[in-house]
Amino acid sequence: MSIPPPYGPPQEPQGPQGQHPAPQGQVPYPPPRFTYGGRPGFAPYGLYGPYGPRPPAVVNGVAVAALVFGVLCLVPAVGLVLGLVALRQIKRRGEKGRGMAIAGTVLSSLGLALWGAVLASGVLTDVWEGIEDGARGNSVLALAKGECFNSPGGLEGWTTDADRVPCAREHDGEVFAVVTLPGDRYPGDDSLTDTADERCYDLQDAYVMDGWALPGHVDVYYLIPSGESWRFGDREITCVFGDRDARKTLTGSLRRDETTLDAHQLAYLKATGVLDAALDDAPGAEYPDEDLTDDKEWAGRVEEALAEQTGLLRAHEWPAGAERSVADLVADLGKARQEWGKAADAADAGAYHEHEEKGWELIDPHRSVTAREALGLATTPPEDEEEGERDTGSGELKV
Repeated sequence: MSIPPPYGPPQEPQGPQGQHPAPQGQVPYPPPRFTYGGRPGFAPYGLYGPYGPRPPAVVNGVAVAALVFGVLCLVPAVGLVLGLVALRQIKRRGEKGRGMAIAGTVLSSLGLALWGAVLASGVLTDVWEGIEDGARGNSVLALAKGECFNSPGGLEGWTTDADRVPCAREHDGEVFAVVTLPGDRYPGDDSLTDTADERCYDLQDAYVMDGWALPGHVDVYYLIPSGESWRFGDREITCVFGDRDARKTLTGSLRRDETTLDAHQLAYLKATGVLDAALDDAPGAEYPDEDLTDDKEWAGRVEEALAEQTGLLRAHEWPAGAERSVADLVADLGKARQEWGKAADAADAGAYHEHEEKGWELIDPHRSVTAREALGLATTPPEDEEEGERDTGSGELKV
């Protein structure tokens, strides 16, 4: 049985019987030690003396933060970590806030699951693109492949605005490709112009697969980032068709690809594209006797392209109205293949020139007009144009 201490302040300690207390300032024996946990020792931090009460437990601040992050669900991973830390601290320190820590942990876990589902479904990407498009409005940065537009200043100089219009109406330009640039450092005007000139001219054939359908008065322009727009995240080169005379407009879409052509037209154009690619790879020498080896190698590539082209044309099942005309074309291409093969095996420049000339006659574009007409494709061959006449400098438009 224990006896509680008397009410009021503790009595002044007495010395041994018959002795008076030690003078003030002198301690004849060690100071009293408080017990904690059943063992003697100095009281832990925060506890009062033997007659004073403990202070009330405080609310754990980390638990409060965990609950806030859990409710907001903006960065759920932070709320989850804070909730777990708070639970550990509360258990060790005896603080309040366990319910808030648990609530923050649960809400943050649900938030993480929700974010994972959103990312997996692509909803977040669609939302961000919608916000981005809304912010851009009528900016040239929002132009997409296949869209037609009018620019207040035409297709030369500087511009930031583009008013979209239906391609059936008059318009300054038609977007046929958008090229995304890598890197963070601004490449400079000259580098961007060279890149745009190369990429846009390479990509035009994918948008207009039938080169015969591209009017001779149409040329390639491009929108390139300025130093200012680059700093705001502009990394796109926009390739545009426009009239050679930048003051004139176009009417009607120029698009001739899988979105506008039927299966027979696509099959024909893909076959002819094989030969066109080989012919565009001609050697730089103007005459075969300057470098006969290069010319013979090129003639061999043309022969291979003709073999592939005729194979594709024979394999397709053509409509009744085009069967005969396509068969006649295939026969001419077969003869052309023989001549180009002989040119590739020529012993001298004279023999090479003879067979090459016959090969060119057999692949003359006018021989394919009948087949094109039967398939509903353009029937007027494009005008020959020297590569050096292409004016690329006038096609630059900065944003």
